[in-house]
Amino acid sequence: MANLTTAGFHLNLEVNYRPFQLDPTAPLDEPRPVREAYAKKFGSPQRADEILSHVTTIAAAEGITFRMDIAQRANTSRAHRLIALAQSTELDHTKLKELLMIAYFCDGKDISNIDTLVDISLSFGLDSNQVSNMLNSGFGQDQLDSDLLRANELGVTAVPTYVFNEQWSVPGAQDSETFERVLKKLSQQENE
Repeated sequence: MANLTTAGFHLNLEVNYRPFQLDPTAPLDEPRPVREAYAKKFGSPQRADEILSHVTTIAAAEGITFRMDIAQRANTSRAHRLIALAQSTELDHTKLKELLMIAYFCDGKDISNIDTLVDISLSFGLDSNQVSNMLNSGFGQDQLDSDLLRANELGVTAVPTYVFNEQWSVPGAQDSETFERVLKKLSQQENE
């Protein structure tokens, strides 16, 4: 639980990260370029370029350099299970999420690949044998399946999607002003 006071309003916030897969049918260990996947999903290479440009622009405004030209679309179930493992430790799992995002968005790494995930987890502070054993087992799959079902029930269709009080969803990359408006509305409701 965190308290947030900004732009003249106050909120008590609890942030929970939940898994979601854009393409749960994507085969493990068979990544493909993000642009190719987006062109297929959104109907054309031009539409894919528009979406990727928008996401890259939003990231750049926040000081992040996305490399969508080398990003690899992959099945993320192993990465989600790795995050669940990190959540079961005393380490700050948000740092692991950040490392996974950098690997995907900035470094063009295949985040479905066990060796890649072991390398990332080592820099995070997890034991490589524990991670390798977990990723080669079914550990965490039942919980992941349950979490993915819940995301479906909430109508999540994009990554990222921010769900506030299970009332409002803000899908996709958005500018900070969008979040300020939503948080202000939540503050007004909380204080009524």
